[in-house]
Amino acid sequence: MRFQFVPSRDPGEILAGTEDLKQLVIDAMAEKGYTIGNVDITVSDSYEAAGEALTAGAVDVAWLPGGTYALYSDNSEVILTATRNGLSNDSENPADWNGEANKTEKNGPQVTFYRSLIYATPSAYGKELAAKVNNGEELTWEDLDAANWAVMNVSSSAGYIYPTLWLMEKYDGKKITDLSHVTTLDGYMAAFQQAAAEQVDIIVCYADGRNDYEGSWNLPSDQVDETNHQGLGRVDGGSIWDELNVIGVTEGIYNDTVAVTKANPDIYNDEFKTALQDSLIEISETEKGKEIFAIYSHTGYAKAKDSDYDVAREALKVVE
Repeated sequence: MRFQFVPSRDPGEILAGTEDLKQLVIDAMAEKGYTIGNVDITVSDSYEAAGEALTAGAVDVAWLPGGTYALYSDNSEVILTATRNGLSNDSENPADWNGEANKTEKNGPQVTFYRSLIYATPSAYGKELAAKVNNGEELTWEDLDAANWAVMNVSSSAGYIYPTLWLMEKYDGKKITDLSHVTTLDGYMAAFQQAAAEQVDIIVCYADGRNDYEGSWNLPSDQVDETNHQGLGRVDGGSIWDELNVIGVTEGIYNDTVAVTKANPDIYNDEFKTALQDSLIEISETEKGKEIFAIYSHTGYAKAKDSDYDVAREALKVVE
């Protein structure tokens, strides 16, 4: 079997973290009557590359963000939705997310959704935007259009699609493509690097992004934190909770998927899909499984159906 993960973390880190998954899948599927000779795990070059590989049958199973799955769902089928620890904060008021006193913890209930946040960086203009929001003022389209934005690629739910929907809802249908100053980056690490260097005024990221980069925010760039993130260089700055302020909160985004290709009849049949669903759920409930899937902050999996992602599909159409 051929598994593929998307590069939302460092590819080397993903491959190392998922190495033990191979034998666990072989053993779990054997208990259900399936002999899997080998499990090959790769990391795609991009989210779209994983969707295309699944479409072509070049891989059998892929872990895809909801927006990417929606883009490629004609030729693949979701079998699982990831669950994760909800955050201590789920307010729709951006000011409620800001400051050390409002630091979010990953100690909420298990949830099948997450949010994207629009963050003002510690650049001079980013600070102006944050001050308005923290004072209870509504930002105008002109405020946002004057900023330098950094976003992810078009199929990224948290990094593009839902921030676009947020703009459309609040600013008379205007989209990211209507903004005057936008840079597309190839990963969230790059977004936090540019934020820390004050090279952009606004970045967009999943809601617990600051948790992931908290340890590296104030480290020199030649050091790494305990999670192996390169230091972001704000040695003389404040904490990430004080310096990277939320100015927008999107609607909930359905969690990442595990999807199978429709191109391989040995994989795409009800009996095999059920066995694989049950195997991955069982693995995710073990201590080793929890350790493996923590690479994506997944704490478990729930059985899913294609219609769960109808909203994501509609969102993608709107963005296109």
